[in-house]
Amino acid sequence: MASWNSIPLKTTYEILGWISFISWSISFYPQVIFNFRRKSVVGLNFDFVVLNLTKHSSYLIYNVCLYFSSAVQKQYFKKYGHDQMIPVAANDVAFSLHAVLLTAITLLQIAIYERGAQKVSKISLTIVSAVWLAAAVCFFVALPSHKWLWLISVFNAIQVVMTLIKYIPQAVMNFRRKSTDGFSIGNILLDFLGGCTNYTQMLVQSIDQHSWVNFYGNIGKTLLSLVSIFFDLLFMCQHYLLYPAKKTVIASPQEVV
Repeated sequence: MASWNSIPLKTTYEILGWISFISWSISFYPQVIFNFRRKSVVGLNFDFVVLNLTKHSSYLIYNVCLYFSSAVQKQYFKKYGHDQMIPVAANDVAFSLHAVLLTAITLLQIAIYERGAQKVSKISLTIVSAVWLAAAVCFFVALPSHKWLWLISVFNAIQVVMTLIKYIPQAVMNFRRKSTDGFSIGNILLDFLGGCTNYTQMLVQSIDQHSWVNFYGNIGKTLLSLVSIFFDLLFMCQHYLLYPAKKTVIASPQEVV
């Protein structure tokens, strides 16, 4: 396994990694707190949350297996070379675990708080069901020949696809309502910071190793940062430029006659 050539770059990498972890981890709390204070989830798209849980669950499986499994690491080095570094850091594992927990809490809030006429769409339920069925099939395909690296690459691909589509329902909902009320912008600002520092962290490692394998060896992490940054910019544009003063008034149950 490769080692760091520059101590300053290694230190920078670790600092950026934990900034990314802290930013992304804290980014879940504004929405959870916002929901708790309002006792309502109106304005938060449920499809976004359901797809997000599948995304983070698959990413957790990928990170845990690649970081802790010697069998998976052996296959990784065989494919990419023993002079390469594992493209998953401790902060990646910690973030994934925390993300699954907080997303599950958000789903619980959806179940118990005021949600108006909103519900999870059949399209999202179909997508999630198909994804986990496909993952189960891939597991049994990989089992006889122990193709564990290929299997976790499938989970990595799942989280990439989920990242590509999970933001769309919320963006469309904001557009139709002409409002971002009910959707916490604090979540987006912290997510944007996490995406930028995560991408910079990978760049620092590539500079130190004089290799770009870090990017295409973990294409999921690369796309995760880029796609997240794109949609974060879109949501910031919606919140601050397109619909800055257009708030949807949500009546509390006591106000309903």
